[in-house]
Amino acid sequence: MNKIELRGVTKSFGPKHVLQGVDLTVPRGSSMVIIGGSGTGKSVTLKCILGLMQPDTGEILIDGQHVEKLYGRKRDDVMKKFGMLFQGGALFDSLPVWENVAFGLIHGKGMGREDARGVAQLKLRAVGLGEKVADLFPAELSGGMQKRVSLARAIASNPEIIFFDEPTTGLDPIMADVINELIVQCVKDLGATALTITHDMASARKIADYVAMIYEGKIIWTGPIGDLDRSGNPYVEQFIHGRADGPIGRNV
Repeated sequence: MNKIELRGVTKSFGPKHVLQGVDLTVPRGSSMVIIGGSGTGKSVTLKCILGLMQPDTGEILIDGQHVEKLYGRKRDDVMKKFGMLFQGGALFDSLPVWENVAFGLIHGKGMGREDARGVAQLKLRAVGLGEKVADLFPAELSGGMQKRVSLARAIASNPEIIFFDEPTTGLDPIMADVINELIVQCVKDLGATALTITHDMASARKIADYVAMIYEGKIIWTGPIGDLDRSGNPYVEQFIHGRADGPIGRNV
């Protein structure tokens, strides 16, 4: 059964048609990576699934349930299945690390602070950070450590689905690979379904079971990661090899 399914999803902002009929299926327990250039609709797709934006038309199903038709408590129940690693980390500067990690547990699930701190410390260890980090503030951490804290927060509630928004942005190649390895391990340990948006092909190749490429608001190719280099799609070929010449270059 598919964990996530999009059928003919469209989204426009005035005259700008960002999503023009997105069709996508993410099998349960798999890691799907959506690749594509800036402005092609990756982030809008993610926001529509999360309910941060309402699609103009189309269907979005989570575990076979039409979430675009849910409101109030029923929608909240579905949203509790999600964890999210935001681009740039999006940590709260005024809160210590442990409270950043436990924020959703305390404020979303009503967990007591002592219990939430214990969970936060477990998740920090899962991403390779020691207990001393728990009482530091985000400004005292390196970029790579901040990203690990963000990952710990994303997995704090043991979510069924985890979204990763450009998880390696701003990191050097070595730290980016460390984060990719942690993502793979954390998703595996949780048995979660993962959906990542990125333009970093090294990251995509490391964490993906399946890849989908979005271009001009549509999924133009999707398949197992092992088929990426033999997609036969000129848009995909140009993008994954970073070539200036090709069908994408002629249309921008």
